[in-house]
Amino acid sequence: MNRSIFQVWKPNIPRDITNMKNIKTMNINFGPQHPAAHGVLRLILQLNGEIVEKVDPHIGLLHRGSEKLIEDRFYLQSIPYFDRFDYCSMLVQEHAYCLGIESLLGTTNYSSTCSQIRTLYDELTRILNHMLAIACHALDVGSMSSIFWAFEEREKIMEFYERVSGARMHAAFYRPNYTNLDSISQHLIEDILDFTRNCFTTLNEMHNILTFNKIWKHRLVNIGIFNYQTCLDYCLTGVMARSVGIKRDLRLSKLESYANYYYLNIRSFLGQHGDSYDRFLIRMNEMAESLNIINQVIYKIIKHKKIINTSNKHVTPHNIIKYINTNNWNKQNQKNNYNSMESLIKHFKYWGSGDIIQPNWTYQAVESPKGEFGVSIVADNTNKPHRCKVRSPAYHNMHILPQISKGHFLADLVALIGTIDVVFGEVDR
Repeated sequence: MNRSIFQVWKPNIPRDITNMKNIKTMNINFGPQHPAAHGVLRLILQLNGEIVEKVDPHIGLLHRGSEKLIEDRFYLQSIPYFDRFDYCSMLVQEHAYCLGIESLLGTTNYSSTCSQIRTLYDELTRILNHMLAIACHALDVGSMSSIFWAFEEREKIMEFYERVSGARMHAAFYRPNYTNLDSISQHLIEDILDFTRNCFTTLNEMHNILTFNKIWKHRLVNIGIFNYQTCLDYCLTGVMARSVGIKRDLRLSKLESYANYYYLNIRSFLGQHGDSYDRFLIRMNEMAESLNIINQVIYKIIKHKKIINTSNKHVTPHNIIKYINTNNWNKQNQKNNYNSMESLIKHFKYWGSGDIIQPNWTYQAVESPKGEFGVSIVADNTNKPHRCKVRSPAYHNMHILPQISKGHFLADLVALIGTIDVVFGEVDR
């Protein structure tokens, strides 16, 4: 019996537009468990097929109340909190807090060895952050090679952290008006110079595999575009602002410059289109420029012979910067060699309770890898800040996500979160 295996479908009603089913929008959750969310980010998405129509970001899942905790502790005791805001760019945030305290004390010196060491480690931290940002962004989009190269360089930078502070990530190395120069040896400087040479090779490898890759450009070019006015409306800073052509970099500003940047020959980079590809190129160029800055700072240190090769691991008061607050630290304390119990007690009391700062207010900001990181401190004649408010760049940059993601595919949302470079330690501080 010959029976056809394939049955022909003969609809009773011709197929036309009138009887097609209407596609309804769908609401789904993206995160906070998604690996591409880069933290505890929860997005409620309204999708029309695969097109994103609306994004509702929900933050606050990591709230720790760090600013209130800072107000309950001595000025020096609050430094480790700034390592834990953006845990990818640690020392840059400590720098902002130390600048705030130094501004309240009225003791700032941009040409000292202390500032040069801070500049050196700030730029190492910038490379540390951008390596992670680009590598994870590439991994989210689909490229796996970059993350292995980037994390090898990050391991070297974390070793430099460990050699000056004993900690790989949360260094707590900076102090107001002070730098432990005993931890900066000639061997460390030589190793940093070797790192700069090898890091250029790694950047070239990442550049060759990503910059002109057709898939990479297809996923980033014309994705997440916003204009100059939108950037001003959302108070965006850093790479997000420079990608639309806004010339703002605190390191280059004559009025707002800090550390040793005023005395260096440095450049900043601008984009033209304001898309994800421009932001990727800016971060790549900034890493190369950071290596240039590191070489300039090391040349100054070596030229003036400010670092002595020593194996002394103790924090000795004779290394304290000369411009420290003379009201709280006299010459006898500067010559303390731990042989006198009375001097040791005074030394312990100073570092244990810290400075009593007169009633004043200050706002100090630094150019962190993600944008302008600012610290506002109100002093009230005690050794604790009366108020401390942190201006975190990722918190402001997150606000533009609903606007730039509208009309893109769901797969593009992953690339957009990566190009913002968000870390929720500072968003939900």
